[in-house]
Amino acid sequence: MRVLLVEDDNLLGDAIQAGLKQSGYATDWMKDGMAAEQALSTEPYAAVVLDLGLPRLSGLEVLRRLRSRDNPTQKDQAPNTKSQNARIPVLILTAMDAVEDRIKGLDAGADDYLVKPFDLGELTARLRALVRRASGNPAPELKVAGVRLDPAAHEVLYLDKPIELSAKEFAVLQALMLNAGKVLSRSQLEEQLYAWGEEVESNAVEVHIHHLRRKLVPALIETIRGVGYLMPRDRNV
Repeated sequence: MRVLLVEDDNLLGDAIQAGLKQSGYATDWMKDGMAAEQALSTEPYAAVVLDLGLPRLSGLEVLRRLRSRDNPTQKDQAPNTKSQNARIPVLILTAMDAVEDRIKGLDAGADDYLVKPFDLGELTARLRALVRRASGNPAPELKVAGVRLDPAAHEVLYLDKPIELSAKEFAVLQALMLNAGKVLSRSQLEEQLYAWGEEVESNAVEVHIHHLRRKLVPALIETIRGVGYLMPRDRNV
């Protein structure tokens, strides 16, 4: 799962990025508001962790511009990265702890507000909760066709039997389960698996899908020829 971290403090940003990576998130790290806005215009994300006191463009202005892109009257236009990102969950992470600051952040469109200093475990737990709600799966575990995936414990069970998966296999399965009933293309899966600067092998997604089918059951993940991969919402396999 891919998230955008926007933090101008090098030491803190490096620690957060490392912690998110350890928790299974592919993380793009931007250090100023203008770079964050550009990233949100071109790349898809599952969530944003946003500082407020940023150079070049404040975090609050980044948030306001992001939310302004979601125009429900433009129903005839095809979805694009800008409109999709306009609706993604945003967690403000800042040292600004006054009640007025929290009100401004939430009223500008933030989904959560966490004050520094903070615990990394709490940050990742809040992120998981935001992503669950955004995907329409409020329960802490994902359950599809006999598969149970626990993002917090990083565990997968199939018919109550533990399944050992690599980090990338887990991420592919999580993306498919979050989008059960929808087809995801190879490029969409790659975008959720890899942050900027990470090398992507040409057949990486196919290899991960092959391993998942072998470890779970082949019929669990369908190949829609010329389109992508589908995990049916309900299926007996």
